[in-house]
Amino acid sequence: MESPLVVGVDGSESSFVATDWAADEALRHGLPLRLVYASLWHRYEGAALASGLDRPDGQVFADNIVGTAAERVRRRTPDVKVVTDVLPEDTVSALLREGRHAFALVTGSRGRGDIAGLLLGSVSLAVAAGAHCPVIVVRGDKAGLAATHDRITLGVGDADVDSAAVRFAFREAELRGCTLDVVRAWCCPAHATKDPPLLAGDPARYHEDQASTLLDEALEAAVQNHPDVHVKRATVEGPARKVLLARSAAADLLVVGARRRHSQFGMQLGRVGHTVLHHASCPVAVVPAS
Repeated sequence: MESPLVVGVDGSESSFVATDWAADEALRHGLPLRLVYASLWHRYEGAALASGLDRPDGQVFADNIVGTAAERVRRRTPDVKVVTDVLPEDTVSALLREGRHAFALVTGSRGRGDIAGLLLGSVSLAVAAGAHCPVIVVRGDKAGLAATHDRITLGVGDADVDSAAVRFAFREAELRGCTLDVVRAWCCPAHATKDPPLLAGDPARYHEDQASTLLDEALEAAVQNHPDVHVKRATVEGPARKVLLARSAAADLLVVGARRRHSQFGMQLGRVGHTVLHHASCPVAVVPAS
């Protein structure tokens, strides 16, 4: 059975934007679209359900949310198969479980319950930090959301030699027929003068060359497997999070590998992933290592 593209919906404007984006993505890939709303209404309206009421208010609300999202998909992309489900659990747990059998998870950048002024909702951040499949957080400006740039940006990190993120970005660029902008950020450390004597004459050049070598190694297999993808490579001096944010302004999708760490608060993303999810000018795909 084909793995679906799963979208977390909650009736917010952000989730409508995510649903529209996911409908277009499902059409590109020829995938079914699964719209999921997680709700614990039954815990609070169990008495009404037990008393024989046909449809408690919580169930009506939940059914309306998934029904509205499904109708939106049918009008936008009538050829996409769409199914809906209301899951009796908290949203993060539901989406993480759904992600075990999904092609990818799609969320909006903020939900109905998020505090005004937040740049990214707690659900989107938790799902991106913990999912076993790619997570796309749909955010950004109108141009990025409308995919008018005809460009995908891939940020290459230290562990991205033929990584899941690299493979994901190449497949996406091939399917869209767009340019793949591959970026490796580098910095010349303050202690560069302690480099081996052979390199001490031009430490910046050494670190840039190292970045270029890693970029070539990271892309070698993908370039061979996707010869029709137009790839633009760049090594850019500066912190990776700042470099990628700047590049996101001219991209339809920013792809990064998951940089996760365990803490007392559970699984968390690294600084680069955390920053781009909060501030990127286009949708962001966080792809865990396979």
